[in-house]
Amino acid sequence: MIDLVIVLGYFLLIFIIALKGNKYKNLSSEDYFLSGRKLKWPSIALSTIATNVQGYQFLGMMGSAYLFGLAQASLEINAVQGILLATFIFVPIFLKHKITTISEFIKIKLGKNLALCYSITNIILFSTITLGAALFWGAYAADIVFGDLLSFISKERTSRIAILIIVLGIFSAFYTYFGGLSAVVKTDIIQFIVLITGGIIVLLISLYHLGGWNELYLQSPEKMRLHLPADHNTLPWTHMFGLFFLNINYWCANQTIMQRSIAAKNINHAQTGLLVGGLLKYFMAIIVVIPGIALFNILDQPLTDPDMAFPYLVNNFLPTGLKGIILCALFASLMSTVDSTFNSIATLWSIDIYSVYINKNSNDYQKIQSGRKAIFISLISALTMGLILLYIKFDNPSLAFTHKLNEIRYYINCGIVVLICSALILIKPKLKYVFIGFILTLPINIFIQYYFPEINYFLRAFFSIIIGLTISFVFNIKSFISRNKLIVFGTKNIRNFGLLILISLITIHIIFH
Repeated sequence: MIDLVIVLGYFLLIFIIALKGNKYKNLSSEDYFLSGRKLKWPSIALSTIATNVQGYQFLGMMGSAYLFGLAQASLEINAVQGILLATFIFVPIFLKHKITTISEFIKIKLGKNLALCYSITNIILFSTITLGAALFWGAYAADIVFGDLLSFISKERTSRIAILIIVLGIFSAFYTYFGGLSAVVKTDIIQFIVLITGGIIVLLISLYHLGGWNELYLQSPEKMRLHLPADHNTLPWTHMFGLFFLNINYWCANQTIMQRSIAAKNINHAQTGLLVGGLLKYFMAIIVVIPGIALFNILDQPLTDPDMAFPYLVNNFLPTGLKGIILCALFASLMSTVDSTFNSIATLWSIDIYSVYINKNSNDYQKIQSGRKAIFISLISALTMGLILLYIKFDNPSLAFTHKLNEIRYYINCGIVVLICSALILIKPKLKYVFIGFILTLPINIFIQYYFPEINYFLRAFFSIIIGLTISFVFNIKSFISRNKLIVFGTKNIRNFGLLILISLITIHIIFH
């Protein structure tokens, strides 16, 4: 009962914060989509990382850490690469051009056709796979851990998860619909606090039952390695090549992630916010990965299903009350991703398509209403996809469809990396070669997968992107921007802050090699 009261209180708090203090009838389009370009660095840092964390990370990543150890943290730690590139290369130029969407930057550098490709591709991807997977995994994770607590919703498991998907999707869409980015950021801050609190609780509990940090090294030193052999089936160290480029897509060319930095009060707040976010990624790696390694050493008998590592810790070690906080953390990880994605879809549709191709003379009110309609439509597609994924999961429980969803994302994202890097580096390029490089990443990816199935999708992405960029750059060799114009520091202190984070990243790789 206490746990349910905590959860209900959490939802009430989110609702109040989301809708408080907004004058919905007087919002400008800049207020709605970019919070009036007034975001300060704490909001940027917390909201960005809250958006990044999803429910499957607690299940899938902790389960993978149980199996593979610290190597699973590589995905979180190496995100700092993309954050540093975003901070000092991409964000300054985005703010310089005062864009609202990434598409506007691509349009400035590469023309309206390639910009339209970016917008449509991301709208489709966000409104189906991204939202659907976030809703499914969030609801699924909540049910796995707290099925008994949530049994009042429905005694039948699939019905219970379906209801959770629908309710959480509608709730997130509701406050995003009315409040725009301002409501998203406000709620994300609360959700991050809840999320991090839940993560810390699980971390401390797991270390307590293990006997402390030292036991991680004493009992399983082989699990405390960041780099696994190149022939490892799941996480070979070579995956970092592809991960580097995919981090450019996620942290530098993703509207959902970049929208807060674009909405920053100034470059100093944008850069500081992202760098603090980089430090938080280190911390997220700790709270998600370490409990999995700890549990490996705690148990006498191994888990039959590694994804049950997180539920096992919660159900066996946490008292009443604390379980309610953990459930809130799972809901927070879901909603912080979903609300941000809804807002990004609204922005891309309204600014890049509606205002450019449908109603060129649209006023602020019409732009906002167009964005709100996009949220409503994407809610329908997201719920549909979430329920489809639910059906797939229970029809074939052994199917690793998350792996397949990631592959689909990467098919698309590889081309986006070619676009954003070409837009950044080239001046007045020959657009047909950029387009060829962009479009060829898809068949190259499929070709490698078919003829070289032993190569994992990170490396496939690497080869696809390299070939695409080579085509784009070789035929535009005379169009390269001067190197000294690429990197921009807001202040000397921000530069030093970034340098320290870079050194810390290198040091981590050396120590835990």
